[in-house]
Amino acid sequence: MSKVTFRTARRGDLAEIIALMADDKLGKNRESAEGNLQAYEQAFAEIDHEPNNMVIVAEEGGIVVGTLQLTFIANLTFEGARRALIEAVRVADSHQGQGLGKRLMSYAIDLAREHGCKIVQLTSNKERPDAIRFYEQVGFQPTHVGFKLYL
Repeated sequence: MSKVTFRTARRGDLAEIIALMADDKLGKNRESAEGNLQAYEQAFAEIDHEPNNMVIVAEEGGIVVGTLQLTFIANLTFEGARRALIEAVRVADSHQGQGLGKRLMSYAIDLAREHGCKIVQLTSNKERPDAIRFYEQVGFQPTHVGFKLYL
């Protein structure tokens, strides 16, 4: 693996980000670069406009090889501590098992610290046992039961 850099995503990265999200067991049924690009573009514009919300990419040789979304949330619990929420973590198949995921998560955690967060949280689908194992390896603990209501 040559030099990988981390940065905030740009509008021009969107197709590569969508492709990463679509390239897994669950994503292939709910994400599509051929689908409604306008919806992705609108969501990206909203994220990009919000200072407490960002998409991070890992880039190697001008190609996006990893991504995640990071959101900073004001919270009344834990004495008003800010928390960070990590979502949509993906690393290209070609780069898995090489430490890129750990570096990407470390980058996000460092950003959370810089933004005054005291907690970093994420969820993972139960159908992703490798991802769950990975999150535990980088220090996350399965302390809660998550719930979703699809509307």
